[in-house]
Amino acid sequence: MRVWFLSAALALMCMAQNAAAGTILIVGDSISAAFGLDTRLGWVSLLEQRLRQQGYDDQVINASVSGDTSAGGLARLPALLAEHKPDVVIVELGGNDGLRGQLPAQLKQNLGSMIDQSLEAGAKVLLLGMQIPPNYGARYTTAFAAVYSELGQEKKVSLVPFFLEGIGGHPELMQADGIHPAVGAQGRLLDNVWPALKPLL
Repeated sequence: MRVWFLSAALALMCMAQNAAAGTILIVGDSISAAFGLDTRLGWVSLLEQRLRQQGYDDQVINASVSGDTSAGGLARLPALLAEHKPDVVIVELGGNDGLRGQLPAQLKQNLGSMIDQSLEAGAKVLLLGMQIPPNYGARYTTAFAAVYSELGQEKKVSLVPFFLEGIGGHPELMQADGIHPAVGAQGRLLDNVWPALKPLL
């Protein structure tokens, strides 16, 4: 009888653990697609490792595409939500919008629509903020950076103010193109995300 109770308890624990396991969908650009690197060394792969190390069974779906913009992410999102039914959506987009000089108002509209669709699908949202190099002019860079903080407040979603905090402006942490984080920066990217992501799991 005692063995039966132990077996039943273990079965219930396994069922509860599986029920708690969720899906994390990452919709990003080249930074999350580990452009120029072995993808096994990118921050998303490091995230998967950390989840396992800390006892989480969440599945990570990396739907990041190098060169993608907020418009591209918005176009791809409905199918991704329908297919994966994520519990958490991480939005890491906007860098390419800024490099192309697209209007911050359009960026805000696109990201806002992505957030709304994700929330309507029942997912929690984590928005990863980006900044543009100062050579684009103070007015533009300020307006661009403000998009993320404004959306975080207006949509009441979790926000990492600057995804590349501690990385941008440090050549030793960047690849030769000066745009994409190097292998040595991937752990820092994860550390920037983790404190905001963990409460959503």
